[in-house]
Amino acid sequence: MADQVAPNYLTKSEIQVDEILANFIESQALEGTGISSETFWNGLSDLANTFGPKNRALLAKREALQAQIDMWHRCHKDSPHDAGSYKAFLQEIGYLLPEGGDFSIETSNVDPEIASVAGAQLVVPVTNARFVLNAANARWGSLYDGFYGTDAMGTLPAPGSFDDGRGARVVARAAVFLDDAFTVKDTSHGQASSYTVVDGALMVDGGPLVAPEKFVGFEGPADAPTAVVLRNNNLHVVLVFDRNHPIGKTSASGLADVVMESAVSAIIDCEDSVACVDAEDKVLAYSNWMGLMRGDLSDTFEKGGKSVTRSLNADRVYSAPDGSDLSLKGRALLLVRNVGHLMTNPAVLDKDGNEIFEGLMDALITTTLAMHDLKKTDGMRNTQTGSVYVVKPKMHGPEEVAFADEIFTRVESILGLPQNTVKLGIMDEERRTSVNLKECIRAAKHRVCFINTGFLDRTGDEIHTSMEAGPFSRKDFIKRKGWIGAYENQNVDIGLECGLSGKAQIGKGMWAVPDHMAAMLEAKIDHPKSGANCAWVPSPTAATLHALHYHRVDVFAVQAGLAKGGRRAYVDALLDIPTATYRKWSKDQIAHEVENNAQGILGYVVRWIDQGVGCSKVPDANDVGLMEDRATCRISAQHIANWLHHNVISEADVNAIMQKMAAIVDRQNSADASYTNMAPSFDGIAYKAACDLVFGGTKDPSGYTEPTLHKRRLELKAQQA
Repeated sequence: MADQVAPNYLTKSEIQVDEILANFIESQALEGTGISSETFWNGLSDLANTFGPKNRALLAKREALQAQIDMWHRCHKDSPHDAGSYKAFLQEIGYLLPEGGDFSIETSNVDPEIASVAGAQLVVPVTNARFVLNAANARWGSLYDGFYGTDAMGTLPAPGSFDDGRGARVVARAAVFLDDAFTVKDTSHGQASSYTVVDGALMVDGGPLVAPEKFVGFEGPADAPTAVVLRNNNLHVVLVFDRNHPIGKTSASGLADVVMESAVSAIIDCEDSVACVDAEDKVLAYSNWMGLMRGDLSDTFEKGGKSVTRSLNADRVYSAPDGSDLSLKGRALLLVRNVGHLMTNPAVLDKDGNEIFEGLMDALITTTLAMHDLKKTDGMRNTQTGSVYVVKPKMHGPEEVAFADEIFTRVESILGLPQNTVKLGIMDEERRTSVNLKECIRAAKHRVCFINTGFLDRTGDEIHTSMEAGPFSRKDFIKRKGWIGAYENQNVDIGLECGLSGKAQIGKGMWAVPDHMAAMLEAKIDHPKSGANCAWVPSPTAATLHALHYHRVDVFAVQAGLAKGGRRAYVDALLDIPTATYRKWSKDQIAHEVENNAQGILGYVVRWIDQGVGCSKVPDANDVGLMEDRATCRISAQHIANWLHHNVISEADVNAIMQKMAAIVDRQNSADASYTNMAPSFDGIAYKAACDLVFGGTKDPSGYTEPTLHKRRLELKAQQA
């Protein structure tokens, strides 16, 4: 632990490297890549010392633009908002840039999970090996389990032994799906007694599928297969037959399970869902990513009183109708989310003693580790096309996207990789990116593989950017404002204009209530209907259930229709600031809003600081578990900061609410033996961090929570050393 207080730095080229990171790179990371330690350290030194000043200049530009916007709002605070003047001002200062002519992205060598298969996408903290393995293996999931174990059918299962009646309802519900997606002539899957393969065709009780081409494979003898593989909208479904299985023996056909191709892709996250503040933390993150890329990651843990070891699933091999082998990937395609341009990390110091920008370190190290996968020619592989998929968050405008492109061009040169091996995901979650989205895509047109929307970070940036414009609406009402619909539609429309369909993912955000699957089934079909060919879900089970939506909606047909219709939203709508038009809130309404925000902040921050947990299911005021990460923390902190700034609520009242909600969060965590209470002293580092985010929110760069969280987490680690 002493290393966390005073790292032992080793000189490598023109940088100083924490010994923990240096040892990992030289003894593990580089082995088998063909990259020498000298090449690696010279490359990282170049990134730190040459690209570092460019990075710093881009951040200074962010702050300069923000200061000008703040001043504009202050100068116009006594006048009605003039949208035309505001837009002209943003153009004048270089915040809103001219939109260039039409173009199509030129990204090549992308895997089908990116280009041609629409489906659910998981996001998982890289530092938790068990979660990472669960996400990677979530390519396939049991529909029966998804229905039985959640509220997807309206209620949760009763505790205790297996409920035969509920099981029967699960089978019937699954049969409805099968009849819809894989209709059989003259019968139903729910009534079928036999599945056979005759002359390369699937016969169900002697009758064919209405669309025979949807049968693509089987396992076992043709007259009594143990598995049948079906495909619809490029997604596979495996019917598993076992007459000795508790479910199979109750089925006339022996159907024991319906296994869905579920999480087509997964983002392994080094950013919002982790708490990595030093070399020790970063090595844990990089080690797990390396294990995924080598294919040897495993984790042993206790479950149900037994020791369980989990590792990566192998590919699935079946017989195709023509007798050839049908190989289906056993794992989700893995993307890695690097950090943005903002944060630095003490794991490496540049030649002037400055901490390295963490994004530069992530870029070289995660790509180097991906070379373990790139060098494979068979076996357990992530990419089949020689690509590395990096999602880059929190970029502000085309200049910062171009900088990311420049970084990865240099990384490829350092590692001897073909140019554009690294494919880039652009997260459309900052206002300056949204209003310049087409130019952001143009800046990386040779490597862009992903764009998406995210209400939480996007709203957090909206509040911070327009902090001086006035008090914002309550959060639920912000969602109802016109700008959010325009933002969601424009992202899809511009993506299609720029030729992303068939080459890249257009994504939508997270379902944040992991225990409410019935509501998700009702609502989240809107994502494929919107033209998004991937959308985030909080768990493997949610991925299996969300897969149902992609069988009902042919996303690529939706995209084709939207492309013909033209753009539905333009930048003027995105510049409609969601400040409150009605501000006569009662004291109870104000308190309720701030209490909900405070509870989310405290519940998240206390685990981040005290336990190093970057993503948590935090109970709200009604004890409903909500997924919280830095994005949710950002919007909540910025919202309270905005109301404080405009005197909607006093500092004293916010202090009282923070203390009240801290005691509630303590109660909600009472069963956690490793939890440290915030009340009644309210002097712990975690509580102070939460207060920093609220009372210092107007000063945090872009409203980001990372600087405060990192500072306070390092303080705690030093205290514990």
